[in-house]
Amino acid sequence: MAAPKNSKWYLEVLGPDEGHLHGIRSVLFSKQSPFQHIEVIEFGDYSRSLVLDGKVQSTEKDEFIYHEALVHPALLTHPNPQRVMIIGGGEGATLREAFRHRSITRAVMVDVDREVVEVSRRFLPEFHGGAYDDPRTELVIEDARRWLETHDDIFDAIIIDLSDPIEEGPCYRLYTREFYQLITRRLSPQGVIALQSGTVAIHDLLNFSAISKTLQTTFPTVWPYTGSVPCFGLPWGFQLASKERLPAPYAASEYEDRIRRRIHGELKYLTGALCAAQFVLPKHVRARIEREDRIIEDDAPLYIYH
Repeated sequence: MAAPKNSKWYLEVLGPDEGHLHGIRSVLFSKQSPFQHIEVIEFGDYSRSLVLDGKVQSTEKDEFIYHEALVHPALLTHPNPQRVMIIGGGEGATLREAFRHRSITRAVMVDVDREVVEVSRRFLPEFHGGAYDDPRTELVIEDARRWLETHDDIFDAIIIDLSDPIEEGPCYRLYTREFYQLITRRLSPQGVIALQSGTVAIHDLLNFSAISKTLQTTFPTVWPYTGSVPCFGLPWGFQLASKERLPAPYAASEYEDRIRRRIHGELKYLTGALCAAQFVLPKHVRARIEREDRIIEDDAPLYIYH
């Protein structure tokens, strides 16, 4: 048997009995910030990658899949999004994708960890693509919940791009019913939100289904959806919610028309057909959401395995 090319491997633990191995070319940065452990690692198959608290956040080779899936369905659902807030998203790629929409006039990005932003600007310039230097960008280094509690700004869309809720991490209180109730007060009447919500692996659906159920206590429209981000090693979940009661996601032709009219340049991942299709959940996933009774609250947070 031939020897493997890589002698150094990074194990991302995905659960008590599962992990994902990445061959390491080099470690470009590693430091404990006041909030989390930050690493920038050159992986063999995925190139430069941001890793926070041992969890791969995004990689140079496939970050476009995650960020297009997170940002565009929500912004395409709103009739004319102009004011957007981004919570987290330190790589700057969520901000980059938001600016693909011609209608955006203001983008407030709030991230608690200045070092993630600075590291991303230094080591991951392809991720933000200059979005931090766009005059529409207002970068705020602060706890997002505290900022929302002390400001009365109104947004058409809020994109929540956070790490998974781990007990030692900085963001588990940004997945609770109380936080979503606060979010609704900062949205315009047709306001929408989007967020990543963890894996939809067959053995680990609790986080995905509990977030969906928690959102349903606050928003009249909640559309869970899924995508395949290869570097994560498992199928991935997202949620879209609206203050407006909407009957169903658009047809593929309507998404395609909105992409053509409203977005600068060519998307690399999403098409109108894929936009519509990703809201069609497998039967077992839909059934799990329907029977889920866990509501995530400040006094009863939900942590993923870590």
